[in-house]
Amino acid sequence: MSDSQTLYKLMILYMLNKVTFPLSNSQLCEFILDGEYTTYFVVQQSISELLEAGFIQMNTKHSTSLYEITPEGKNTLEYFGARISTAIREDIDHYFAEHGFELRSEVSTLADYYRTPAGEYAARCQVKEKEATLIELTLTVPEEKQAASICSNWKQKNEEIYAYLMGELL
Repeated sequence: MSDSQTLYKLMILYMLNKVTFPLSNSQLCEFILDGEYTTYFVVQQSISELLEAGFIQMNTKHSTSLYEITPEGKNTLEYFGARISTAIREDIDHYFAEHGFELRSEVSTLADYYRTPAGEYAARCQVKEKEATLIELTLTVPEEKQAASICSNWKQKNEEIYAYLMGELL
C-alpha cells in the first residue's frame, strides 16, 4: 500500500473521530475531493478497505450509508495519526468548524417515502438528535410525485415546520 493511500485512510479516520455523529459517503468525499487530495475512486477504495479492516462501520438509514469510527479505528489513528501533516489536520479542523452544523443537520434530517398497501404513498419525515427522535411525521398522499416533493421540501423547511408545530401545540 502506498503512503498516499495510507494518508487518505488516516484522513477519513481523523474526520470520523472529530465528529460526534456519523458522516455520509458524500460528506467524506466532499472535503477530500474539494481539497483535491485525490480522486473519487481512491476515496471509495479507502472507505472499502477501512470497512474490511473493521476500522469504520457503516449503517444504512433511509438509503444513505453513514460511517462511524470503531474502537479499532481510534486505536489505529492514535498510533499512526502523526502521519497526517499539521496542514491537513488544520484543513480538516477548519472544515468542521465552518460546516459542522450543516453536516450534522444533513445526517439528522431524514425523509423517504414508500408505497402503502392501499396504493397510496407515505412520506416519512424525521429530525433526529443523536439517537433521539425530535419529530417524526408521516403524510399519506395519492401520488408518488407528491411524496417525493414532501421529502425534498422537508430538507429545507423542517426547522420552521418544527417551530410552528411546537408553537401551536405548546
